[in-house]
Amino acid sequence: MSKTLVSPLKSAPLPSSPLRFWHRGQMMNPGNVPPDRTLLDLLREDLRLTATKEGCAAGDCGACTVVVAEAVNGRLQYRAVNSCIKPAHAIDGQALWTAADLAQSDGTLHPVQQAMVACHGSQCGFCTPGFVMSLFALYQRTVAQGQTVDSHRAHEALSGNLCRCTGYRPIMQAACSLEADAAQAVDEKPIVAALQKLAATEKTGGNYLRPNTLSALLQARAQHPQAQLIAGATDAGLWITQGLRRLPQIIDLTRVAELRRVERYPHHIAIGAAVNLQDAFEALAADRPVIAPFGERFAGWPVRQSGTLGGNVANGSPIGDSMPLLIALGAQVVLMAWRKGRAVHRHVPLDRFYTGYRQSLLAPDEVLAWVVVPRPAPGEWLGAYKVSKRQEDDISAVCLAVELHVEGGRITAARIGAGGVAATPARAVKTEAALIGQPWNEATLAVAQQAIQQEFAPLSDLRASADYRRRILGQLLRRAWLESTGQATVRLEDLA
Repeated sequence: MSKTLVSPLKSAPLPSSPLRFWHRGQMMNPGNVPPDRTLLDLLREDLRLTATKEGCAAGDCGACTVVVAEAVNGRLQYRAVNSCIKPAHAIDGQALWTAADLAQSDGTLHPVQQAMVACHGSQCGFCTPGFVMSLFALYQRTVAQGQTVDSHRAHEALSGNLCRCTGYRPIMQAACSLEADAAQAVDEKPIVAALQKLAATEKTGGNYLRPNTLSALLQARAQHPQAQLIAGATDAGLWITQGLRRLPQIIDLTRVAELRRVERYPHHIAIGAAVNLQDAFEALAADRPVIAPFGERFAGWPVRQSGTLGGNVANGSPIGDSMPLLIALGAQVVLMAWRKGRAVHRHVPLDRFYTGYRQSLLAPDEVLAWVVVPRPAPGEWLGAYKVSKRQEDDISAVCLAVELHVEGGRITAARIGAGGVAATPARAVKTEAALIGQPWNEATLAVAQQAIQQEFAPLSDLRASADYRRRILGQLLRRAWLESTGQATVRLEDLA
């Protein structure tokens, strides 16, 4: 007897979410944009706006940089972003500029373009559109506001752009020579008015959900636990471009008002999951200045402006730089869900949050809402170190953060966070035990170095061998001892 084969029923495709953004004086509304369509693909392939280039498709080189702006308190807030890893829907309700949008209709160049020409800042030219857009964002944040650009600001703004012709010197000269041109000022009023009309529209249905309130986010998560939750998508974008993954439904938390704040309390600060990395590191550095240079090495400016601290923590990469620091500081995460008609939450210490490689205690219906970090206690000393092949804009081979309390020459408390040496970001509890109660001298250091080299069993990969990582752990602990005991010129930035 023949058998009749019955095809399994397929679920109906999710309705396409609308996408609306301001560009070249009008509101754009491209239809049928998949939730995992990148902004770069939308620009180049769908809209035929080819001034934006694809270089690495990984958010590393900056050739694809564009500028987006959202309306905040009646003004535009400008950010340079990597369009290759940003979902197109993430710019819904924002304004967009590419390198083709800066010159006036009569061909008059924008000041950043004119500065690049005058300083001979373009060689092969492939990376030039990205550099121009990073400079345009810098111009709008500083020069257009009556400020000047110094070398530090220029380095920071261009930290996400690579030039394979090694033409950095003239590009830096162009950045530092920028001058305001009133005739080239962006007329923000009509753009702000257009964007404000869209701001009240909340997208809680379809294939790309972007709720505006915490309760709406938690309810959306409860209804769609299979959807991919994203913030800046600086890692999720790689799943699409490098891993070729499809994300049929996305929940974007970056517009949730409650999660866009840094809240300060007497004993701790709470950093919302939608706070970008730059603002989060600045908030942490306000209490602990040593974090500022560490934060600058986390990634280039566009990644720090798009990615979020909450996303970095929730993602749980063993080579993520923020987690070793937060573990050393005794941070907790606040996990929230919508259950039985109300919001519920729980606090989890970060050093107990991870259960395996990119696995955590986060339930399918939960959202990581806040990262809670204790304020410094009297007598705290903190060291944060990153070792990578490049000094800037590179992923760690090893990351180590050390928090110590030393009284009367004896260690009374210690917390150590490590990255790149285990399947998860880890706390070096055995090394802490070797330190606490001991005099902070070279003999104790030697014992602690041996302990931390034996505490972890790192892997060998393209960034470093296991033996190198173990050795570096010990050497970074020595660096902490040298710094905490007053040794000068221990860091590369000290030499500068």
